[in-house]
Amino acid sequence: MRKLAILGSTGSIGTQALDVVKRHSDRFEVTALAAHSSSEKLFEQVRVFHPKIAALTVEPKDIPADIRNACQWMFGEDVLLRVVRACDAQDVLVSVVGVVGLAAVMESLSCGKRVLLANKEPLVAGGELVTEAARKAGHPLLPVDSEHSAIFQCLQGAQGNTPERLILTASGGPFRTWKKEDIFYAKKEQALKHPNWNMGRKITIDSASMMNKALEVIEARWLFDMPPEKIDVLIHPQSVIHSMVEYADGAVMAQLGTPDMRLPILYAMSWPERLTTGGKKLNFAEMNALTFEQPDLDRFPGLGLAYKALAAGGTTCAILNGANEIAVDAFLNDRIVFGCIPQLVEETMNAVASISHPTLEQVFESDFAARRKARELLEAGRFSH
Repeated sequence: MRKLAILGSTGSIGTQALDVVKRHSDRFEVTALAAHSSSEKLFEQVRVFHPKIAALTVEPKDIPADIRNACQWMFGEDVLLRVVRACDAQDVLVSVVGVVGLAAVMESLSCGKRVLLANKEPLVAGGELVTEAARKAGHPLLPVDSEHSAIFQCLQGAQGNTPERLILTASGGPFRTWKKEDIFYAKKEQALKHPNWNMGRKITIDSASMMNKALEVIEARWLFDMPPEKIDVLIHPQSVIHSMVEYADGAVMAQLGTPDMRLPILYAMSWPERLTTGGKKLNFAEMNALTFEQPDLDRFPGLGLAYKALAAGGTTCAILNGANEIAVDAFLNDRIVFGCIPQLVEETMNAVASISHPTLEQVFESDFAARRKARELLEAGRFSH
């Protein structure tokens, strides 16, 4: 029985993780649940899973009488850190949105807890710091992203064979076949219609712009200690092959499965064991074809920014990430058109100075500086169309 804390329990990954817990209640116990502001969903989760600690960043007006004394309640901006310190969980699933997850990951590792990482930003913004903290803690970072989980699974079969190339697959999103000018002026409703995956709004927009794949390239660089030039992206519209590893002897290992996030979630939770998700299994006889394409950096310039940021080093990746969060928020609030997202990110990267070998505080300083500069560029009207 492993004890689990879920940070971001009311989001897409958090709710699917709880589905997995329900299926394997003899193997996992939820001891802490934390969410941002979705109080009603959290209240229902407390009723079902009976955690010792429940937390919200935004304090609700009232807690229902039937669960008011059912557990310890925590509220406030620093609630994730307090939950990590107070809970008796062995594993912490970090599935919150944004750079706020970085501090939670670092705190979890410093407390000796194993981190199941569904939040991209910790490795994107603080990759060097996080991987060093994980090394000191003596725990592997267990990826929950389907692509990084796939690579992690493929590496389990290396048997001494040297991995030479990581191949991250991408669905291509809703605009895979669109012309450049049509993508530039794509509407919000169109960008939020992902063809294969059901995800939160921010990551769905990132998928449509392929900025999510840029973030995943940066993650993979740190997670698997692989130089950027040996990390490729391949468009695979069917989302059956979740990623691949090419080895020195020429063999390529791929991890395949239906587009179901419960598989990578459960693999991270149960590693090094494998448990069943109960989800739909692949039927190869029903597949017409598996197809692949090179990504088009002219139509999706956000992907190229990952390699630019990694080449620059220091806190440039944190700057990219902070600027992207502001850009996506601006698009979702109708302040800029879709094609301006990578433009705003790149201009912010060019304007904000990077810090080499940063401390955790300096990573947050760069993130703050990036957000401030991106907002300044927005206010100046540089990206209004």
